[in-house]
Amino acid sequence: MSEFSPQQVEALRRNLARALFSDPKLNAYAVLDGAANPALLDHLYDEQPEFVCLYRGELEPDIAECAPYLAKLEPGTAFCDWLIGNGWGNHWGIFALSRADIRTLRQHLRKLNRVYEPESHKPLLFRYYDPRVLRIFLPTCDEEQTAEFFGPVEAFFADAEDGEKISHFYRREQRQGTERIEGQ
Repeated sequence: MSEFSPQQVEALRRNLARALFSDPKLNAYAVLDGAANPALLDHLYDEQPEFVCLYRGELEPDIAECAPYLAKLEPGTAFCDWLIGNGWGNHWGIFALSRADIRTLRQHLRKLNRVYEPESHKPLLFRYYDPRVLRIFLPTCDEEQTAEFFGPVEAFFADAEDGEKISHFYRREQRQGTERIEGQ
């Protein structure tokens, strides 16, 4: 993906802010992939958004660095601005809207971390928080699977394949699509 101009970054921030923060009844979250962003833990600890790891227990440092994290987003914070300004188009994670608090959402999202091979029932890691995976997976789900996957989540947002659009998936309306970033 090509680098965004300052005007494109600002347009992206406006579009995402509108999508993530327009309904005060919904909490905005990011589900982030430590494996895709080696600087993630430093930013989580330095900028201190409310966050939790999606793996259980004490982790070895190398596993903690690659683990998925759930972070609550607040508009205008250093972490939110860093994430949107630098992570978009780099497959760092996805965004979610939910009425649930961070602990409740963590419980739900942890259930999605594992899938089982159909024949052997061998457990496999499911990296749904990679936008490239989410964009392929969600359109294949039927209504029941979609409801189970979404759980307490009202909507998911991710960068589209070209990084220049926002892919959005809504549980209630059973609709999805992409929206071009303004200013391009």
